[in-house]
Amino acid sequence: MDILSLKNIAKLLSLLGIAVSLFFQLPILTGIIYQESIVAFLLFDLIFFSVNLLIFLLLYKHRLVLRVKDAILAVNLIWILLGIAGAIPLLLYTDITFADGFFEAISGFTTTGATIYSDIESLPKHILLLRSLMHWIGGIGIIVVGVGLFSLINPTGSMALFKAESTGVKMEKMTPKIKDTAIKIAAVYLFLTLLDMFLLKVEGMDFFDALNHAFSTISTGGFSTKNNSMAYWGENAAILWTTTLFMFLSGINFLAHLKLFNGDESGFKTEEVKWYVIAFLGLGLLLTFDHMAGSTAGFFPSATHAFFTISSVLTTTGFASLDYAQWGSGAIVLIFLSMFIGGNAGSTAGGFKVSRLVVLSKNINLQVQKLLHPKAITSLYMDGNRITYDVLAVISGFAFLYALTNMAVTGYLFSRGYDAMTAVSAAVATVGNIGPGFSHVGPVENYHFFSGMDKIVLSFAMIMGRLEFYTVVLLFSGAFWRRF
Repeated sequence: MDILSLKNIAKLLSLLGIAVSLFFQLPILTGIIYQESIVAFLLFDLIFFSVNLLIFLLLYKHRLVLRVKDAILAVNLIWILLGIAGAIPLLLYTDITFADGFFEAISGFTTTGATIYSDIESLPKHILLLRSLMHWIGGIGIIVVGVGLFSLINPTGSMALFKAESTGVKMEKMTPKIKDTAIKIAAVYLFLTLLDMFLLKVEGMDFFDALNHAFSTISTGGFSTKNNSMAYWGENAAILWTTTLFMFLSGINFLAHLKLFNGDESGFKTEEVKWYVIAFLGLGLLLTFDHMAGSTAGFFPSATHAFFTISSVLTTTGFASLDYAQWGSGAIVLIFLSMFIGGNAGSTAGGFKVSRLVVLSKNINLQVQKLLHPKAITSLYMDGNRITYDVLAVISGFAFLYALTNMAVTGYLFSRGYDAMTAVSAAVATVGNIGPGFSHVGPVENYHFFSGMDKIVLSFAMIMGRLEFYTVVLLFSGAFWRRF
């Protein structure tokens, strides 16, 4: 790596570090409000801020021009350094190992929501807010925030960074400068967060719980302030339906929300949104009737928990309103199916993404038609736009890497002696950034029992899922290093 790349990456990471250290002031303020000891946290954040500021000042006159290699390396380093930075406050205030802290921080920033804590309610208030805040920062996307921030320095560099983080997903530019789009998306994100928090407060949560759960909901993260997650408010239908709605909205492409704020409804009329709604309603109704058949609950309470669960899993949020693992085999099948769907591209949700499933399904139909009519000239279209071979190749490659990564993580966990359901669901839940799975990682369980090495492996599984594989796989390609 040449000196120019080192300077580019160092300056970019220092800017991000400064931004994160400023965000960390919120948990510190929380500690002050609740009269908790925050001296160690404050000292860490001061050192963290000072180091990043010093690096930035040393490179102040260096013109940041991100090349492809710089962007790819920076994106991978960002998540690792975020995991370390987020882990340190957890290590300072809770009795955990570094592997535990790294796992929890990565789970936070990638909006996975898998936790190693058994007694969440015993954690200090500022640590609870830190966990939710990591979700919120990760949800808006460290890289999307970076697009707005770094484009002030160099527009080409910011675009390179965005492409590195979202391989295979095209961002529609609604404004002449991408930083303007990023700023507007952030504004929509903040608005939805505040609206969700207000409604939760009105419906019965106290301010602290409402703020934390709004952070976790809009980011589709899933960290809660309660040991039994949203089941703590399981009898409050208003809270559950409000959270269901905002999880569902957060699973939709945020450009659609941005368009709606500009009076344009077209973002909600895409094929991806249509199939997303169909999946949500279909799976929700099936789970409702399945729950009614296996219990004495009526339609409304069954629908409340069923649609909450489907919304939580489909959007990869990971909240639980009850232990759905006890609903029976039919429910497990429906919930497991939801885990493989995910939300929309351009949303805070993880998973495979509905758009990719739509394209692959259309391709299967296209291949069948070609077999039936070999001489017919056929093409793939989505929302009236032709899907090129290059796009189809990227999506097909993504599907292969998604399956391969899940199999590799499953194989690793199974070889470590965990049962099949734990191994499979833990792999799917971490690679898909979902959080809870089944068996030992079910909705009322946690990830504490895994060994330190297991947690590191699962942490990198979460990072790969968040970066959607290509950006990580590129690092292992000799051609990447030779070409760039």
